[in-house]
Amino acid sequence: MEIQFLGTSSGVPTRSRNMTAIAIRTRGARHWSLVDCAEGTQHRLLRTNLSPMSLRAIFITHLHGDHCYGLPGLLASAGMLGRTEPLSIVGPPPLRGMIECIMEASQLTLPYPIDWVAIDALAHSDLLPDLRVRATRLSHRIDSYAYSFTEAAVARKLDIDKLKAGGIPSGPAWGEIQQGRNVVLDDGRAVVAEQFLLPPRRSRKVIIGGDNDTPELLAREAAGADVLVHEATYTEAILRKVGPGPQHSSAAMVARVAQRAQVPNLILTHFSPRYLDPRQGDEENISVLTLDDIEREARAHYTGTLALARDFASYELRKDGSLHLLP
Repeated sequence: MEIQFLGTSSGVPTRSRNMTAIAIRTRGARHWSLVDCAEGTQHRLLRTNLSPMSLRAIFITHLHGDHCYGLPGLLASAGMLGRTEPLSIVGPPPLRGMIECIMEASQLTLPYPIDWVAIDALAHSDLLPDLRVRATRLSHRIDSYAYSFTEAAVARKLDIDKLKAGGIPSGPAWGEIQQGRNVVLDDGRAVVAEQFLLPPRRSRKVIIGGDNDTPELLAREAAGADVLVHEATYTEAILRKVGPGPQHSSAAMVARVAQRAQVPNLILTHFSPRYLDPRQGDEENISVLTLDDIEREARAHYTGTLALARDFASYELRKDGSLHLLP
């Protein structure tokens, strides 16, 4: 599974960060999905190998502008590129009315259908062929959600030793068995595929959260997850100064929950513009805050693999559950 960050700032862009948009896909799959679509997302896509033509579904966590104002433009551009395949969109109920209002006011017509999927219908849908998706309600100023992506099926390996011991010759029969299909051999023996397959590995699971001031709401869902992607808008000190009004999380809050839930990989994102990133060209001054402050705070509470997302960074979640930054 691959996760690519197209924007990692909160509220407004900075010189090095656009606002929130995250791409997720199964490695090798033709299609991909998008979580949130801030203004400028379609421009960010031009610097990746992701195309609106192969976009399968869009998941909007909540309707604040830094998470969804780029959606009308992306839909229009996909149409101008000649897209004809349906596109699924998931989000809070007011999202459909907002987009349809914009389309009507701007006389936007699309050459492809939009399949609007209700959040409460996700658990019973086959929206993506390779991933099961479910939503968890979060705590923010407006309705906000996290989306969990879990592998729908895990390919099982053949038990080679057992096949050889059973005198089952290699060839097309092995291929059928690996697909879980029973076969009848040339000598008339019936082979039950299940008996010659090794136990499957655990399905990988990635959680991508929207804005949320109560990370504990994800504790149960995060148990057993391989990766948690969560906002860390502030450090604790700045959160105390800002107050509870914006309803965001600090790095420490998220790190503590991830540690208790034993999530092995934590990626923080959605950083306040007040935190500069000297590694990406922001001006450095010892008197200002940087992303290093957020990282230090998180590491004080979390012992797993920690990453601070940066625009265009891609991560691969491998089959063994390890997370790797791609070159």
